[in-house]
Amino acid sequence: MLPKFKRVLVKLSGESLMGDKNYGLDSKMLGAYAQDIKEVVELGVEVAVVIGGGNIYRGMNESETGIERAHGDYMGMLATVINGMALQASLEKIGVKTRLQSALVMDQVAEPYIRRRAIRHLEKGRVVIFGAGTGNPYFTTDTAGSLRAIEINADVILKGTRVDGIYTEDPEKNPDAIRYEKITFDEVIAKGLAVMDLTAFTLCKENDLPIIVFDMNKKGNLSEVVSGKNVGTIVKSK
Repeated sequence: MLPKFKRVLVKLSGESLMGDKNYGLDSKMLGAYAQDIKEVVELGVEVAVVIGGGNIYRGMNESETGIERAHGDYMGMLATVINGMALQASLEKIGVKTRLQSALVMDQVAEPYIRRRAIRHLEKGRVVIFGAGTGNPYFTTDTAGSLRAIEINADVILKGTRVDGIYTEDPEKNPDAIRYEKITFDEVIAKGLAVMDLTAFTLCKENDLPIIVFDMNKKGNLSEVVSGKNVGTIVKSK
C-alpha cells in the first residue's frame, strides 16, 4: 500500500486522549493512537503531531475563573506539553523514534522549536510532536497546527475527530445529516461549517494546504487516509 502523502501533520484534540474519562489521560487511547501513528511511519510517511490541551485545562471565561485570558492560554500551552510527553512515551514504548519540540522554553523536557531542525528530524523518520501551541496567547492549537504544517511543508493536515468527516449539520443532533466527501474552502465559509477556528482555516486557505477531517478513533483510519482511501472529508481549493 503506497502512501498518497509524503509528509503529514496530524492534529488531535486533547479531549480525545480522555477516552471515557471526564478529564486527564487514558492509557488505552494513547496506546491506540501511538499504534496508528506507527503504522503510518512504517509506510514511509513523515509524521508531525499537534495536540490540544483541553483534557487537562481549557481556557474558561475570565469572569467565572478570575484568570485573565492570556494567563489561562499559557496554562493551556503547558497542558499541551504534558499531552505531547505522554504521546512521546507511548510511541517510544513501541519503538517509534520521536522528538518533542516546544514553542516555550523548557529545556529539561523538550527541544526548542526550530523549523529547520524539525524538518531534519522528519527526514530521518522521527515523529515530531509540537507542544505549547504557537507560544503566544490568543491563538488556538488549531492555529498552531496550521502554522507548523505550513512551516514544515506538509502535504496535508489530518484533523482527527470523533466523527467521520464534515456534515451538512451536526450528525450527533441530526442523524439525517449528510457527509461531504469533498468541499472547497470557500464552500465551508459560505455554509458556515465548523472545521477549525477562522485564523487556522484562513492560514490553510491562503497557503493552499488541504485539510482532511476524519474519525481518528476508528482503528486503521489514519493509514487509510494517508493511502488516499475515501475516508473522511477533504477540504481544498477548487
